[in-house]
Amino acid sequence: MAVTVVLTVVSTLVFPVSLGQIGILGMLAGLAIAQTEVTRQIERQRRMLSQGPHITVTSVWLLPAALLVPPQLVAALGVIIYVYLAFRSWNGTRPGEAHRVAANATTMILSGFGAALAGHLADGHSVTTVVAGALGYFLVNTALTGLGLYLTDPAKATAESCLGTMDDNLIELATLCVGGLLVMVLSHEPLLSVLVILPLYVLQRSMLIKRLEELATTDQKTQLLNATTWQDGAQREISRAERENGSFGALMIDLDHFKRINDTYGHLAGDDVLKAVAAVVKQETRAHDLVGRFGGEEFVALLPSTSKEDAIVTAERIRQRISELVIPTQTNEGVAVSIENRTASIGVAAFPLDGTSMEEVMAAADAAVYAAKNSGRNRVVGSVNPARELAAVA
Repeated sequence: MAVTVVLTVVSTLVFPVSLGQIGILGMLAGLAIAQTEVTRQIERQRRMLSQGPHITVTSVWLLPAALLVPPQLVAALGVIIYVYLAFRSWNGTRPGEAHRVAANATTMILSGFGAALAGHLADGHSVTTVVAGALGYFLVNTALTGLGLYLTDPAKATAESCLGTMDDNLIELATLCVGGLLVMVLSHEPLLSVLVILPLYVLQRSMLIKRLEELATTDQKTQLLNATTWQDGAQREISRAERENGSFGALMIDLDHFKRINDTYGHLAGDDVLKAVAAVVKQETRAHDLVGRFGGEEFVALLPSTSKEDAIVTAERIRQRISELVIPTQTNEGVAVSIENRTASIGVAAFPLDGTSMEEVMAAADAAVYAAKNSGRNRVVGSVNPARELAAVA
């Protein structure tokens, strides 16, 4: 924040301000406030449902400001927007909220300064200036946001958690594109700038709908498909296999002695184990395979166009990877621990060899899991259905 204040003061002393630039500031502030009012309910719901950093459309306003007005007015716009957001969209600041609002405003203002510098260095055709400014904004914003997220929890920081997912970055780039177009509109037909509100409303609404869809279809602990969504996908796959005389493999994965982890280290440590195992199952299956959490410590995977033998090979890879996991976590008392030497019993069945319905296939896989546990755990067992296998051979 100190850097932002110093740069703003220096800019105030160095760069003069014209009435036209003050007019642009007022127009951008008015548009930002209008957009906040139009999308207030949407943004509140998005914030409540968000599990990671909340992506706003602030860059739509700060990018034009960075390229059209002096830096001190960019800072003024950032302050106006975030003060208004704090007291209108978020219904006032809660304990500890003021610091977060100040940090976010500082990040966005510095990103605006980065855009202004990049645009100034480009010093060419208006299109080149806009592209350079957008790139400068994106890079500074990504760097500052990533650094802040890393410092919040270095132990659990990953490249994706700090730099954002592909979708997160595409959303930010989309808002910068709208901001770039707004630069052109403000430069030639300022009154048309009000038209930007509707596309932004649709963008924010689409982000909310996408989040609701994710919550409805995804297990929130593991980010795999939840049981209902997995079963719906499995029914579609069995219909496809019936039409095309195809086959698929089904895996049921049950962690051995999982209750001991919860009893020894606590349920939060157990959640970390579930997340680590889910990541392994996802990594060892293909992008089009259906992978889900069936409940508790059970996972399921449906492998389209896969024979029973190949499904067993995949299951063996998963079992081996799980046994090699070293999972850093902590107890309920906050003591750091590493959980390792975990095992899983995996049952494998196949369509149509082990059943002609999803219920029959999964029942066969479940029986194979029990067979694996009864024979010592930490192993893969293929289902045994003598009648069907003899019929298949005949």
